[in-house]
Amino acid sequence: MNASAQKNGSVVAEEAAHFGRLAAEWWDPKGSSAMLHKLNPPRLRHIRATIDAHWGTDPESLKPLAGRRAVDVGCGAGLLAEPLARMGAAVTGIDAAPENIAVARLHAEKQGLSIGYRAGGAEALTGETFDLVTSMEVIEHVADPASFVTTLARLLAPGGIMILSTPNRTPLSKLAMITLGEGLGMVPKGTHDWQKFLTPDELAGHIEAAGLRVIERKGLSFSPAVGFHLSDNMALDYFLTAIR
Repeated sequence: MNASAQKNGSVVAEEAAHFGRLAAEWWDPKGSSAMLHKLNPPRLRHIRATIDAHWGTDPESLKPLAGRRAVDVGCGAGLLAEPLARMGAAVTGIDAAPENIAVARLHAEKQGLSIGYRAGGAEALTGETFDLVTSMEVIEHVADPASFVTTLARLLAPGGIMILSTPNRTPLSKLAMITLGEGLGMVPKGTHDWQKFLTPDELAGHIEAAGLRVIERKGLSFSPAVGFHLSDNMALDYFLTAIR
């Protein structure tokens, strides 16, 4: 990201524009967001396991988030917001690209889901609190990661959980996501800046500085045999879960 990138709170205008241009293909599992579609199943498994462990919900329940408020920051066109709504949550989805929000609203309407979508940065939610705060593969695109995490932490209600995911800054992530992913056209060129990737310790430091406590670190790995899957190896991508 060059120094002339416009900044508005957590939002980098060039990043928002990049993802806005991809909005029309967001729900196409073979389009420019194909990688996100592949990430979503293990992502949802991890979120569901975290919900059940934290609140003691029945793993067989179809509505483990009933009566709870959830927000997905950097929601894109709703790949995660929709499953959270189906789990029973009152969901807010916010994204810096208005094009993504337009697609998200239309798709949710077609699915019969009521989701409160908004265009803007996380700062627009100041004063609101949520039981579940998620932000997946977003922090590597914001203007100021420390400030962004502080904003997310302020959204977390007492007793709530925050789950973040992001690529690790390792040779493996550079090879997989940029050299191969972008080089072979599996991910749109210009999606990633490896220098902006955060290590788990760096992200944990931002979370702790914001007054939260990291309670779990979990890796997201890839193998040709099973695709993306949860693991203890955080070299490619990882989740951090935090509480107040």
